[in-house]
Amino acid sequence: MLQAISLSKNYNDTKALDKLNLRIEAGEIYCLLGANGAGKTTTINLFLNFIAPDGGEAKIKDLDVTKNSLETKKFIAYIPEQVNLYGNLSGLENLEYFTSLAGKIDYTKDDLRGFLIDSGLSAEVIENRVSTYSKGMRQKVGIALAVAKKAEILLLDEPTSGLDPSASNEFSELLKNLSNQGVAILMATHDLFRAKETGTRIGIMKHGKLVAEMNTDEIGHADLEQIYLEHIRN
Repeated sequence: MLQAISLSKNYNDTKALDKLNLRIEAGEIYCLLGANGAGKTTTINLFLNFIAPDGGEAKIKDLDVTKNSLETKKFIAYIPEQVNLYGNLSGLENLEYFTSLAGKIDYTKDDLRGFLIDSGLSAEVIENRVSTYSKGMRQKVGIALAVAKKAEILLLDEPTSGLDPSASNEFSELLKNLSNQGVAILMATHDLFRAKETGTRIGIMKHGKLVAEMNTDEIGHADLEQIYLEHIRN
């Protein structure tokens, strides 16, 4: 579904990403951990084709994203740390607008309301202006868009940053539901606890390199913290 093959990116003399090899299959939630500047956001931006690689390939469903940018974007949804929505429009109006941009024009308003409710947004706020929404509510609109778009791959960059524990837990449950539906998920995060609770696999990045990988069902929270600190400190 999602594959990096010796994927590299340089900024002047700095290696932001150094020959990354990574594969994420349908239904997996892969969490990328690492300090600021480790290469997490660069990895996501390369899959989105926001930036061009200096070496290697980023592939989505076996298609090179640099050669098939429009085609690969049909399969993905992206949720950044701050979901960009139109504050003067309601959650429903935002979803209607962005789904139409994605070519999904056959949905009724009831369909769209259903996507928002299934994504955890309260029915009472669906038609309120997004400018009144909390960050967690905005993230739910982002999830609803991914569902409405029928995205097969979800890319997330620090989506739980700034959320309170309850909202963060709700967001994790939404991701697990998407995973159970076969969506491949790549999430960059600083949150070790959330990575352990949500992810099926974890990768630790440092200075643009993937320095460790593990399955979450094989480690405990304390083990993950110790492994992470060992790699970050060395």
